[in-house]
Amino acid sequence: MSVNTNPLIMGIVNTTPDSFSDGGRFVSEDIALKHALQLIEDGADIIDIGGESTRPGATEVDIETEIARTIPLIKALREKSDILISIDTRKPQIAQLAKQAGANIWNDVSALTYSPDSMQIAADLDMNVVIMHYQGIPETMQDSPFYRDVIGDVMAFLSQKMGQAIHAGIKRNKIILDVGIGFGKTLEHNIELIAKLDEFNALGCPLLFGASRKSMIGKIDERANNAMDRIGGSLALAIMAADRGADILRVHDVRQTKQALKVRCAILEK
Repeated sequence: MSVNTNPLIMGIVNTTPDSFSDGGRFVSEDIALKHALQLIEDGADIIDIGGESTRPGATEVDIETEIARTIPLIKALREKSDILISIDTRKPQIAQLAKQAGANIWNDVSALTYSPDSMQIAADLDMNVVIMHYQGIPETMQDSPFYRDVIGDVMAFLSQKMGQAIHAGIKRNKIILDVGIGFGKTLEHNIELIAKLDEFNALGCPLLFGASRKSMIGKIDERANNAMDRIGGSLALAIMAADRGADILRVHDVRQTKQALKVRCAILEK
């Protein structure tokens, strides 16, 4: 098993009114900026800013709305900090504007497939890019997810998309992979992917892992119906992912995750 003793922490800032965990909390630019700065103080290495919810059942946001929710915030944060900034978007036009505003990473849950020119634009932008596995679209992805072999299928998908990205001109050392916990997957699929996450190290790219406050925790603990009741489960998943080689942990609860990793690291050093 591959163990990452010091994964980076990516703090989540959702500027959407309908995100599953914190929808509506950070729709104001001032409040969102304050939250991002707090996450940095709490120990975040990366701030991931998103203006379109991709939770199960979410509907698509028009580009003008997504621009208004994200680009001014990226500019404001860049003026305050030199932190790595990630733009969480499927739309290449948003990624272009985000880079101009100061973003460093394009985190694309559609694996650069949303637009026919996404791959080429990513290559031209020369940003670090997160390629995530998904099945279906947010509106329907949890209706009836099916895999013949979830590990093999996700591995094949990521390998194919990585090859396409390199062929399009994206540098291999700019690619980050994400198995896409909760994106067109049942609880059993998610558990198997987490248990065998270390197998994805064979693809040779850094792994981003995001399961913070997700519904799988509520399915394991039926009392955790509210996203805020899933912090304990989120920490357990973060530690398990780090133990299996995850390089970046995408989380809502940065301070708590940082503390959990510090305790883990102190034990690993003995």
